[in-house]
Amino acid sequence: MSVTVRVPAKVNVQLGVGGLRGDGYHDLANVFFAVALGDEVTASASAPGTGVTLTCSGPDAGQVPLDGTNLAARAARLLAAHHGIDADVHLHIAKDIPVAGGMAGGSADGAAALVACDALWALDTPLDTLLGLAADLGSDVPFALLGGVALGRGRGEILDPLPVGGTFHWVFAVADGGLSTPAVFHECDRLREESGTGSTEADVPTPDADPALLAALADGDPVALAAALANDLQPAALSLRPALAATLRAGTEAGAIGALVSGSGPTCAFLAKDAEAAEAVAGALRESGTCRTAHATRGPVPGAAVLAH
Repeated sequence: MSVTVRVPAKVNVQLGVGGLRGDGYHDLANVFFAVALGDEVTASASAPGTGVTLTCSGPDAGQVPLDGTNLAARAARLLAAHHGIDADVHLHIAKDIPVAGGMAGGSADGAAALVACDALWALDTPLDTLLGLAADLGSDVPFALLGGVALGRGRGEILDPLPVGGTFHWVFAVADGGLSTPAVFHECDRLREESGTGSTEADVPTPDADPALLAALADGDPVALAAALANDLQPAALSLRPALAATLRAGTEAGAIGALVSGSGPTCAFLAKDAEAAEAVAGALRESGTCRTAHATRGPVPGAAVLAH
């Protein structure tokens, strides 16, 4: 018996980063947006005593850890421990979300594993409980469960769903290699100190969602959303990976109406006026030599959901 769950990637249409807290985290105003680019995680029953085993396929499969550190494996063990059962399951990850690309691919797999194992083991865990377990796994995991569009506060794990008035068309340019999220946050702090503004929560105001961005989402207005896109981590990502500036420029010159680094990068996200324009931007980016590949997609889409059972 097996259960397959599809789970979306995310782009942060706004990522406001507060100052460094005493616990090492930053307060965020993080507007998550789920897109149709996604992974599939299949949970299959395995013999008693075998524990959690992992396999992975897809373009970046060689970069995915297949040991106990993998978020999907951790999710299976956490769910089993919560219910007092043994975590005997094989998880196969069909990977399409870029690895270490700022699109929460590892977090998405963790969310998918929670849903797949919950269905495989017939646990019927309430959503609120799953969201609590997801928050224990990582800041981006709860959103991958919910999907759609939501404002994340705290570390990003406290979610408020947001209204969206239509479908938006995106292009994601995938870079060679990844960027470490902790390294990008550290560079953000360093750049703030270097500029003289300070980097602690005493120096940097607590961020909040941009009303213009929220209105653009509710109205389904891509031009207004493009004008409001914002990522406080973008200067740090560009500092660590200067070549991303050429990628952003190539997409804009190809007709994208908005461009930004996705999350902590190095994937770059481009907003297009419609599906046809998105395909044109993706094609131009693939030919530009500034990225490994580019994908046209759309959103918002739902969170982790069972495909086959």
